[in-house]
Amino acid sequence: MTKRSRVCILVASGLVFAQSVASLVLRPTFGLTVFSDLTQCALLLSGTLSLLPNVAVTRGRTRLFWALMTLGVAFWLAYQLLWTYFEVILRRDVPNPFVGDVVLFLHIVPRTARLGSLDFALLLIWWLYLYLFAVIPWQYSHTNETTYEHALNVLYLTEKMVFLAGLAVVWTRSKGSWRTVYAHWFGASLVYALSSYVANWGIERHTYYSGSLYDIPLVASMAWVIGVGLLALDLSPKQLPGQASPSHGVWVARLGMIAIFSLPLFAAWSVFDPTAPPSVRTFRLVVTLATMLVMGALVFIKQHLLDRELLRLLRTSQESFENLRRVQAQLVQSEKLASLGQLVGGAAHELNNPLTAMLGYADLLAETPLKDEQRVLADKIAQQVRRTKGLVSSLLSFAQQVPAEKILLDMNALAQTAVKLSQPQLRARGIQVRTDLPSDLPQILGDSNQLLQVCLHITNNALQAMAQTGGVLSVSTRRHDQFVQLEFADDKADRARDRTGLERMLRHHSGAQGKNHVSERYPSWRNLSH
Repeated sequence: MTKRSRVCILVASGLVFAQSVASLVLRPTFGLTVFSDLTQCALLLSGTLSLLPNVAVTRGRTRLFWALMTLGVAFWLAYQLLWTYFEVILRRDVPNPFVGDVVLFLHIVPRTARLGSLDFALLLIWWLYLYLFAVIPWQYSHTNETTYEHALNVLYLTEKMVFLAGLAVVWTRSKGSWRTVYAHWFGASLVYALSSYVANWGIERHTYYSGSLYDIPLVASMAWVIGVGLLALDLSPKQLPGQASPSHGVWVARLGMIAIFSLPLFAAWSVFDPTAPPSVRTFRLVVTLATMLVMGALVFIKQHLLDRELLRLLRTSQESFENLRRVQAQLVQSEKLASLGQLVGGAAHELNNPLTAMLGYADLLAETPLKDEQRVLADKIAQQVRRTKGLVSSLLSFAQQVPAEKILLDMNALAQTAVKLSQPQLRARGIQVRTDLPSDLPQILGDSNQLLQVCLHITNNALQAMAQTGGVLSVSTRRHDQFVQLEFADDKADRARDRTGLERMLRHHSGAQGKNHVSERYPSWRNLSH
């Protein structure tokens, strides 16, 4: 516990000790009344302030819990301020019936709440209804001080017993820091309940006065509340225990049902009670009908929120099911690709043998006496065979998932090779090629075969797009920041662009160091930055 908390507890204990000494030594005078009332106000104000930090440092239902605890102590403080106003400011006895009795009665209700906001509202309205039903008629409708006092004491005692029983159950079922917090809550509440009962007993026998011995346990319970707030802040229990339990919502709903179904029973009692005056019966019946209307509206709102949450959960479940189906389809596709990779690997091995023979014969042919035109053709055969072997090697690398070999490349030479290989198809479709390849271009690190496949793929797309109208295909390279940019541009501004296919090709084929960047510049056909 922090030094500040220890100081606060020490001061609260000092006030309890001072109250005890004053109650034992001083006679019932106005000075004792002032000291006792102000001491209780100071302790309750400190108790409220000690609980507020727990509201600030928690979230969700735990924050709601501490907010309701703070609200309950604040109600208690409001009652004590009203009591002090009559005794200290007005200097007269507190009247009976007292307007602050309803505040004192309701201050326990928030402290019983480990429920949601609507459930707490139902609980608050139900206890308020009980007070209006049992107590208020004897205060306003048919004034009877004796009956009023008896009804208030019985109802207040019932409320405290219910609160203590519920708190004991929660305490025994809690664990860790919350068990300690609930134990202190139970202790403070038990001391308050006993002191309140004893004080009421003294009031009935006209032996109670402010600052009397009856106030010592009452002041002790107030100081204990301060300790609960400081202890909870020191232990920092972040999550409300039991809030995720499946049975939590069940018994909360059952409590709400019991509260609502009890209203017709009270209405029947108010109609058929022969001991109550007609004005009391009428008042009780009107209050019951009004409460049924309000609680019915709250139940409707709660059901609406539950339906909306159910729809949200159904949508989430449907999305999860669809995601599961997509993952399953992707898994099946992955298995197909794995099988295809094995098939491609086998086919590539079979292709390598004749290609090796073809390359050997081409090299032998090049070494024989040939005419210049024949030698050029033999060199082209060898070049195409080597290119085909490179493609087969790429298939093997893909099938075996072997990283591509990266070497320093000249992007200009790569672009020229792609143009030369595609030249027959371009010429057949009436497409002219214009190149802009600066000589000061830096080399890049990548796999020549894979990048050549990318360039040929882009050129093939250009062939398909320009087959009907022809035109000029511009191929250019330039340096762009830390990248070398290779651009294939169509001279037509309204060509359709297929960006997705290019990006997919880049992800598969490009092995260069750094980032692959795809850009479009109107009216460019393709831009490949590497």
